[in-house]
Amino acid sequence: MNQLDQLKSYTTVVADTGNFLQLAQFAPRDATTNPSLILKAVLQPEYAPLLAETVAAHKGLALDEIVDRVLVRFGLEILKVVPGRVSTEVDARLSFDRAATVARARRIMSLYEAAGIPRERVLIKIASTWEGIQAAAELEREGIRCNLTLLFSFCQAVACGAAGIQLISPFVGRIYDWYKKSAGAAWDEAASAGLNDPGVKSVTQIFNYYKKHGIKTEVMGASFRNIGQIQALAGCDLLTISPELLAQLQASEAALPRALDAEAARAADIPAVAYDEAGFRFALNQDAMATEKLAEGIRLFAVDAGKLDQLIEKSL
Repeated sequence: MNQLDQLKSYTTVVADTGNFLQLAQFAPRDATTNPSLILKAVLQPEYAPLLAETVAAHKGLALDEIVDRVLVRFGLEILKVVPGRVSTEVDARLSFDRAATVARARRIMSLYEAAGIPRERVLIKIASTWEGIQAAAELEREGIRCNLTLLFSFCQAVACGAAGIQLISPFVGRIYDWYKKSAGAAWDEAASAGLNDPGVKSVTQIFNYYKKHGIKTEVMGASFRNIGQIQALAGCDLLTISPELLAQLQASEAALPRALDAEAARAADIPAVAYDEAGFRFALNQDAMATEKLAEGIRLFAVDAGKLDQLIEKSL
């Protein structure tokens, strides 16, 4: 049995791509997208007609609504391939605006529902800022399930769990990137691999905390740089993986044992933690890696959202 199939026996495998034509060969249950992935997809010739057709059908609408319709159109195509859920992201430029995030999420969900997709097959992706978490809590109370992304710190995870969020996406690879860059010439790749990888350690801490305290929020490790990070998180609720790394797992027949264990976590001595807004902001501020990577992630997604805007404007 290849490693991808072994992983599926412990963990729900999610494809991290906007390229729905690649999905079937890996048979993931769910799929996630973000502005960067959608931008990458629409720049490929095979997806150009889909973009042009969607834009042409909605030329009288405001740009932001056309963008949402493009995102949802990709989501609808993905849902034809995966049996589970698709994650569609709210514009990162709204990451510090609770009301605007809620309004945009409601519109995205209404577009899916108008196309006949039930709410349980869609997750709305929102950045894990304080405002984003509060917006998601409001949406969850309305039955709109959310995926809190750009999550780099324990305090973000604790706040999401307390808010009753459906799913979080801690970013393994970007945490790894920060620590590697910070260490510079002193970085020891071998000593910082596998269970010692800083991104792996972060997700493991969150997973164990949630299981210990009966928090229902799903943990989905994301943003992987190598299959070693994935192997070290076998047993996590979900892992969202790029097609390139899915192919590597599929090509390996080596044994892949479970790494994370909910039963062991429940037996561990892990104290409960709580954050109000001030406590959350201070804890995040004290974590240089999380502060920098959250800000950088929002900036990068905002840039790609702007590029997608420009691409659509040229088509109008």
